[in-house]
Amino acid sequence: MAYHVSLECVAKTDTGMVRSHNEDFIAISARHGFVVLADGMGGYSAGEVASSIAATVVQETLEDRLPGLFKEWTRHSDRQLQQLIVEAVARANSSIIDAAENEPQFHGMGTTVVVGMFYQDRLILAHVGDSRAYRLRDGELSQITRDHSLLQEQIDAGLITPEAALTSPNRNLITRAVGVDRELDIEVHEHTTRPGDIYLLCSDGLSDMLSDADITATLNEFGSDLESACGTLVQRANTRGGKDNVSVILAKVLTVEVKSEKLLDRVLKWVR
Repeated sequence: MAYHVSLECVAKTDTGMVRSHNEDFIAISARHGFVVLADGMGGYSAGEVASSIAATVVQETLEDRLPGLFKEWTRHSDRQLQQLIVEAVARANSSIIDAAENEPQFHGMGTTVVVGMFYQDRLILAHVGDSRAYRLRDGELSQITRDHSLLQEQIDAGLITPEAALTSPNRNLITRAVGVDRELDIEVHEHTTRPGDIYLLCSDGLSDMLSDADITATLNEFGSDLESACGTLVQRANTRGGKDNVSVILAKVLTVEVKSEKLLDRVLKWVR
């Protein structure tokens, strides 16, 4: 049975303990129920330029196109929604490349991106790079994105164990990024949500500093207070060294079941 989606959502981004400026960028649309997290890379201010372009273009594209899609919702619209998210990320990719071509100081910039779109009892996730999405369900944490990184390829090939990967010097070498090449491979998956689920989107400034066990313990301890959970995750990452910018988005699914609904009837509760 479909249900109205009610989301409690919080977000926090922090420079960390080592970096001089923050190259992460977050965008949230309360009305349409999507979140975007980008982790930029590049010299000087180029990383923050790339991440801000990516998140802004994705947000503007979705907010421009989603009302029409929702209004004419059909049984084919699920696929159209996925295609729209892919198109939004592709537009961000082109925008970053165009900016780099027009401004020499931005040459070589790029960014990771992870986009989460909540609708009815579904979550569409699209991502490029090693920014991650996790799901906490019934107290157990699952990583629901797969890193696009050299290290992940080595793990998949059996060349290194997950335990050894924690201290590998290759842990920050990504194999896909937005804004690097006109041809972009965007990974997209759809997940069924349940009431009580907590979804975490984060940059590697969190996942490099905290283990899955650390994240699980924090969410289980503070899951009833997402503001505290979000702040504690960032604080603990900084306590462990804060070697990179730390960005966290938490979304908790709260629902009321109904027999039928229009997508625009969703009730969204967002706390910032």
